[in-house]
Amino acid sequence: MTAPLWMRYEAHGASGFGLLEGDQITVCQGDMFGEFVVTGQTLAIGDVSFSLPCVPSKFIGLWNNYHAQATKQGLSVPAEPLYFIKAASSYCAHEQPFTVPASYDGRVVYEGELGLVIGKTCKNMSVEESTNAIFGVTCINDVTALDLLTRDASFAQWTRAKSFDTFGIFGPVIATGLDWSALTVKTLVNGRERQNYQCSDMIFSPSQIVCALSREMTLHPGDVIACGTSLGVLPIKPGTVVEVCIDGVGVLRNTFAVTLTNLEQGRRWT
Repeated sequence: MTAPLWMRYEAHGASGFGLLEGDQITVCQGDMFGEFVVTGQTLAIGDVSFSLPCVPSKFIGLWNNYHAQATKQGLSVPAEPLYFIKAASSYCAHEQPFTVPASYDGRVVYEGELGLVIGKTCKNMSVEESTNAIFGVTCINDVTALDLLTRDASFAQWTRAKSFDTFGIFGPVIATGLDWSALTVKTLVNGRERQNYQCSDMIFSPSQIVCALSREMTLHPGDVIACGTSLGVLPIKPGTVVEVCIDGVGVLRNTFAVTLTNLEQGRRWT
């Protein structure tokens, strides 16, 4: 049975949300995470543009959450989830281009990841309660300005490196009812597979992540958590198409946009 797929869209100057089934959207009204009604109206997917599937109050990303990646990089297994936050101004939807500001001419990397979408307010939750607080999952491309992370030896610049406008890419939908441990994340770069890893290799499970975070900050419906990435992250050049694919969720596709600035700086991207 196909998992229900929730999406938000823009059509004819209006926004809305609904359930995606094949190439048809069943339109809903109300609150995706609360009370809603099915209107009976349908829209063809070709007649709308994808919006962000939700609008998070915060976008949290995990570092070093896969055994394979930790082993390759010689990292120890963390005692607790290690995380950063991407700015709300970084959010970018399916099929929208991403780019860098004129001030940056360093390397840019993609990071294909499984994303969790919170469905209820979370504060000091147990692991069991956290399982029920996860509304569904989505695809994420956690784009990173790699050369900023350690540019200043006195201060690791995680927020800056992760928060350029358009660097917080997620969508195209939210899938509910899936077993996260059976999912595989694949990342294609210009059609060539660069990442292919199983979510079951996570160090901290989704419920453990939500439990830990809820003890330090209140999570709200629509908040997004990127569960971390694994092997295969590489720099990309402007013009590159990146697709993050998760069976049962879909394909998140975005292009690293070519601008006058990065054309002029092209020799520096390798």
